[in-house]
Amino acid sequence: MKVITDVKEILTLQAAAKKEGRNLLPEDISIIKNATVVYDETINWIGDRANLPVEFKDLETIDGSNYCLTPEIIDSHTHLVFAGNRAEEYSMRLNGADYQEIAKAGGGILYTSKSTSEASEEELFQTACERVERLYSYGVGTIEIKSGYCLTYEGEKKTSKVIKKLKDHFSPRVNIFNTYLAAHAVPKDYESSSKYLEDIVIPLLKELAEENIIDFVDIFHEEGYFTLEDTKTLFQVTKDIGLKIKIHADEFGDNKGALTAVKFGATSADHLLCTTQDGIQALANSQTVATLLPGTGWFLGKPQANAKKMLEEGCRVSLASDYNPGSCHFDNILMIAAMSAPMYPLNMAQMWSAITLNAAAAVG
Repeated sequence: MKVITDVKEILTLQAAAKKEGRNLLPEDISIIKNATVVYDETINWIGDRANLPVEFKDLETIDGSNYCLTPEIIDSHTHLVFAGNRAEEYSMRLNGADYQEIAKAGGGILYTSKSTSEASEEELFQTACERVERLYSYGVGTIEIKSGYCLTYEGEKKTSKVIKKLKDHFSPRVNIFNTYLAAHAVPKDYESSSKYLEDIVIPLLKELAEENIIDFVDIFHEEGYFTLEDTKTLFQVTKDIGLKIKIHADEFGDNKGALTAVKFGATSADHLLCTTQDGIQALANSQTVATLLPGTGWFLGKPQANAKKMLEEGCRVSLASDYNPGSCHFDNILMIAAMSAPMYPLNMAQMWSAITLNAAAAVG
C-alpha cells in the first residue's frame, strides 16, 4: 500500500461516473485540490493529509505536490499487431485516391494481410511489444488490440495468440483486451463475404472461444466488406457462445450499423462518421458506447462524426486512436483527445471521460 501526499489536483470524475458519462458539464470533472491518496489495487482513501486515518500514518509516502492524478488512460480501439508499411498509400490519398480505390489497387487491409501473414509469430510479438511500450509511455494503461490482418484460418489464429501472449506478457502493468476481427476484409480468393464467414471466421471463432483466448468479437460492417446479413449472422453466433460484441459502423456511409449495434447489445459501436439521427438516438437510449476515432477522419480526409449531436442527445462518447498501419498511423490518444476537443467540441469533463471513464465502458 502506498500514500501520495499533497497532490496538486486529482481528477476524480466522481460526478461524471454518477451520470454514466452522459450529459456532462465542466464541473463534472470533480477535481479535488491538495489531497492525499492511499492506494494499492484500489483507491483506499482520499482526503486532506491532516485527516489521514491512523492506520495509514506509518506507510511510506510519496510527495505529490508537483503532480496531477487522473484515472488510467485507456485506448479502446487499436490494430497494433501488423507487419509491413503503407506509407505509399498516404501519398496516393493526398493525390486524390480514396480508401476504396486504394483497396481495389491492391492496397489497404489486403496489402497488410500479405505482410502480416508472412511474418512469424515471434516477429509480430516483438514489434507489437515495442508499440505497447510506446503507448504505455504516454500514460495508457489499458489497450484493446484487434486481430484481422491475415484473413486465413491459421493466420488469424496466429494473430489472436500473439495478442494473448501480449496480454500475459504485460499483465498487470498494462491491461490488454483481445478482440477477434477476422471479419475485417474479404480475401480475394473468396467469391462472397458470407462464404468467407462460413469457412473461416465462424469456425475459428468457435475454436478460440473454447480456448478462452478472446474477449470481444468485431466486424467491419461497410459496403464492399461485410453486409448487414453477415453482421447479424456473426453476432448471433457470438451471442450464443457468450462473448461480447463490438462493431466498425457507419464509417463510409450510414449503413445503420449503430442501430445494429444497439439491437445486439454491442459494448461499443466505433467510427460512426456517417451515423444519422436514428442511430444517434438509439445509442443515446442504450448502454452501447459511441467510440469516435477522429484520427481516422483526419487521415482519410473525411468529415468527422457528429459528436455535438451525440453529446446533446446523451450518448456515452469515448475516444480511441484506431492506431493501424494505413488509415490512422498515429498512436497517441492523448494528442488525439487534445486536438479533437476544440473541434467537436468537448468540455474538460467530456474530454477526460472520453479517454478514461467512457473508454473503460467501451471495453466492458
